Amino acid sequence: MAQLPRKIDVPAFLQKKQQEEGNRMDDTSSESWWSEFETLYNKRLWHQLTVKLLAFVKRPDASSSDLVDLYDNFIADFETKMNPLFLVEIVAYVIKHKTNYEETIAFLVQLKEKVKANQDASILTSILSSRLKLQKGDLVGVKAILDEIGPIVNEDTGVTPIHGRYFQLSSDYHLLMGNHNEYYREALRYLGCTKIEDENPQDLKQRSFALALAALLGDSVFNFGELLQHPIIEHLKPDNLWLIQLLGAFNEGDLDKYEKLRSHWATQPDLSAHELSLRKKITLLCLMELTFKSTNGVLTFGEIAAKTHLPLQEVELLVMRALSLNLVKGTIDEVDQLVHMTWVQPRVLDKTQISSLRSKLDSWCRGVQSMEKLMEQKAQDILG
Repeated sequence: MAQLPRKIDVPAFLQKKQQEEGNRMDDTSSESWWSEFETLYNKRLWHQLTVKLLAFVKRPDASSSDLVDLYDNFIADFETKMNPLFLVEIVAYVIKHKTNYEETIAFLVQLKEKVKANQDASILTSILSSRLKLQKGDLVGVKAILDEIGPIVNEDTGVTPIHGRYFQLSSDYHLLMGNHNEYYREALRYLGCTKIEDENPQDLKQRSFALALAALLGDSVFNFGELLQHPIIEHLKPDNLWLIQLLGAFNEGDLDKYEKLRSHWATQPDLSAHELSLRKKITLLCLMELTFKSTNGVLTFGEIAAKTHLPLQEVELLVMRALSLNLVKGTIDEVDQLVHMTWVQPRVLDKTQISSLRSKLDSWCRGVQSMEKLMEQKAQDILG
């Protein structure tokens, strides 16, 4: 026999909460909140009540009994009249105080069924379930949900309240899985949807460290400018200032600076264990930087060898690897030992690189003006 829904006596519950809060002798009393809840409920002002409830659950001093009782004995009575996305946002705070994992997952499954008509609310419910699964270590369950909702989130070209939570979940999953490239991409997308001033400083410190390591260890990450210019990088200071300097060395393809920082990165287990791949990566970045700074795109084998600290006979292999990774485009002249570069992968530039680009453009403009004057001077001879 199906169990009948529990009858909720809202007026009695609200009166009880007001009496409890009125008897409190400290400054944390929330009596005025419960009084306003009662007024809005009696007037059936559901939108205003929903907004007030959302503000209430976000309070730093909200107690577990307040929030769990709030849902079970109040919100459950009129949840169908609430904005579905706001309802799930409120639930996100309520479930933090639920201790039984299986019951909480079952609760979210039921909630998802209730809000299924609203896509954003349904996705957010899935994200909340995934967050719990992630904390429980159910990575298979998290992967299944990410695969389900990922295509839907990525199809939306705008930025909604869902995007930040999805990218945070996805990045945390890839961090646990040790997927450096995917973590770096998703973590940057998360930061693009989030005001970091609203984040916990300790969380930002940990995320900045993880991002720096992922940038260095990711075998397809060759653009460090976006991270170096993001405010989160400041959270590496002062304890891990060397990491900022190391990222700068990779961004500039500076092997000398990389070696000077060896005493720091060699003591970091993840970096020390991947010393060979780090060396190969910064050498490729060195070649990219040489290409970027070149005035005519022509590099000699000797020039490349000197800058990358490679034997002359290994230069061609380096260029071939860069070509295969689509970091640069060009041709190799084995006879004359020259490399003719026509393109280098776009990157977010720092001030020094922008200054270099400006100098190249100025030089190009002067060349054009010189040619223009020469043609004017020779025009009569040509026309004659």
